[in-house]
Amino acid sequence: MISKYRLKNCLIALAAISLLGSGIALSVNAQTAPKEGDLKQARQAIEVRKAVFTLIGSNFQPLGNILKGTVPYDNGKVKVNTARLAVLSEFVIDIFPDYSNRGEPETKTKADAWSNKDDLLKRIADFQAHAQNLVKVSATEGDATDAFKAAVTAVGQDCKGCHDLYKAK
Repeated sequence: MISKYRLKNCLIALAAISLLGSGIALSVNAQTAPKEGDLKQARQAIEVRKAVFTLIGSNFQPLGNILKGTVPYDNGKVKVNTARLAVLSEFVIDIFPDYSNRGEPETKTKADAWSNKDDLLKRIADFQAHAQNLVKVSATEGDATDAFKAAVTAVGQDCKGCHDLYKAK
């Protein structure tokens, strides 16, 4: 019998493989913007964006639960989740191609994400830096120390900041 944790990891791995395949196809297709009215590439970009954010959420949630005190700190699981967040943060820069704002209603991303692209890119860079820092902190702390809590909070604030500005409710 497969444990829930192992099953979840298998599903995440399958999603990541699918995401990588979609990302490769997306990057090949990104070289040419879609024709007016052709939403195929826009929809594909939106699906990749959703997949990345789903994976980010599933890896951040256990860290948030540690902060809430609803689950104990498990050094092995924390290292896995933080490493995945750091890798996934690198995908975020590529999941907002200009043409992907034409896939309504499939996207919850507000048009402001494209009209304020410089701000969005800065926020993504901050998220990437904070995710990398979280990996370093979790490697040296080994427990839910104040430094760990601050690093998790910084990543959470990055997510919340973008959601508040650029995600439709």
